[in-house]
Amino acid sequence: MSHKSNTTLSGELRAHVRGSGLSMLAVARGAQIDPAALSRFLSGKRGLRLDAVDRLAVFLRLRLVAPQMRKGSKR
Repeated sequence: MSHKSNTTLSGELRAHVRGSGLSMLAVARGAQIDPAALSRFLSGKRGLRLDAVDRLAVFLRLRLVAPQMRKGSKR
């Protein structure tokens, strides 16, 4: 798996982890994620399980917000 851009949910999550100002170990401990799993995720080698993504988002105080749809536009 190659490094993903910020246009994906994974890319956004990676950017927030890196921009948190915390060490990878501090984020892993705070989110109760295996540090090796977080390292593999950050390097783009592996994904994270959804429950780990949930804990990471809670720890980083992130929330998923869908963009507003324009009237008459299709998804």
